[in-house]
Amino acid sequence: MADNSTEKVHCLIIGSGPAGYTAAIYAARANMKPVLYQGIQPGGQLTITTEVENYPGYPTGIQGPEMMVDFEKQANRMGADIRFGLATKVDFSKQPYQVWIDEEKLIEADAVIIATGASAKWLGLESEQRLNGYGVSACAVCDGFFFKGKEVAIVGAGDTAAEEALYLSKLCTTVHMLVRKGQMRASKIMQDRVLSTPNIKMYFNSETDEVLGENKVEALRIKNNQTNETQTIPVSAFFVAIGHQPNSDIFKEWIDLDEAGYIKTIPGTSKTNVEGVFAAGDVQDKIYRQAVTAAGSGCMAALDAERYLSAKGLA
Repeated sequence: MADNSTEKVHCLIIGSGPAGYTAAIYAARANMKPVLYQGIQPGGQLTITTEVENYPGYPTGIQGPEMMVDFEKQANRMGADIRFGLATKVDFSKQPYQVWIDEEKLIEADAVIIATGASAKWLGLESEQRLNGYGVSACAVCDGFFFKGKEVAIVGAGDTAAEEALYLSKLCTTVHMLVRKGQMRASKIMQDRVLSTPNIKMYFNSETDEVLGENKVEALRIKNNQTNETQTIPVSAFFVAIGHQPNSDIFKEWIDLDEAGYIKTIPGTSKTNVEGVFAAGDVQDKIYRQAVTAAGSGCMAALDAERYLSAKGLA
C-alpha cells in the first residue's frame, strides 16, 4: 500500500556508508534527532569489500560488511532513526526541503546531509561479478596488500588507473595493465611513470574477455581488439579502474556538480550551493575515496548542519 503521508524531520541523512553513519552519530549526540535512509545498498561500497585493514581502531582488520554493522549499531545507540528506503526525488527550492522516499513517502527536513556515495564502474562480465571480493576489486589501495608478491592485472587508462598500477607495482611481482585503445588517457607525467616502471607490463588495444577461476581469480583471458587474438595470463587478482559514478543524479537540478557528477562543496566545509544542504563522503570526493576520509567528512557535515540549525534558531 502506498504511503502518501508527509513527515517533518529536523535533520535528514541520505545514505548509509561511513559518511552517513558518522553524520548520524554526531547529529544524534547533538540532539538533532537525525533520520537516516539507507538507500539501495545499506552500508555502501564497504559491503562489497572483504577484509578492511586500513581503518584505525581495528588492529586485526575487519570484514567490510561487519564494520558497517558496527557503524550502524553505534548510530542506533546514539538515537539515530535508521530506516530502509531510497531517496528518489528532491525539491530544494524552498525550506523545509522536500525529499521523496521510494516515490511514495514525503519527508520535509530543516537540514539535509547527502551521503549517497559513488558506485564503481564495472566491465559488465558475469565472471567479474561472481569473483568480486575473491580477487576482483575496484580498489587497489584497499585490496592490493592481500596480493603482495603475486602477479595481478589492472584495467583502465586514466590517472586513477595509472596511480593504482604504480601502487600495485610496489607490492606485486608483475602488474599486467590493459588499455582498450592504443594509448592511455592519463596525464603525460603519469603515463611516463607507468611506462618506466619495469614490473608494469602494458597491453594496448586489449580488452578483458573473461576472468578465470572457480572460487578465486586464477587467470585473465584477454583479447587484442585489432587482431582478435586471445591470450591467458595467470594472475591472482584483477583490479578494475575504469572510474566511479557518483550517486548524485536526483540532486542535479538543485545542487552544483562538477563535470563528472560529483557534488561541489565549499572547500574546507561540507556546504553545497544550497544553504542547509550538506554533502559528505564519496558523492563529493573523487580524490581520496577511503572509509576514513568519508567518516571524517560525515563528522564535518553533522557539525556544519548543527551550526546552520542553531544560526537559524531551529536547533
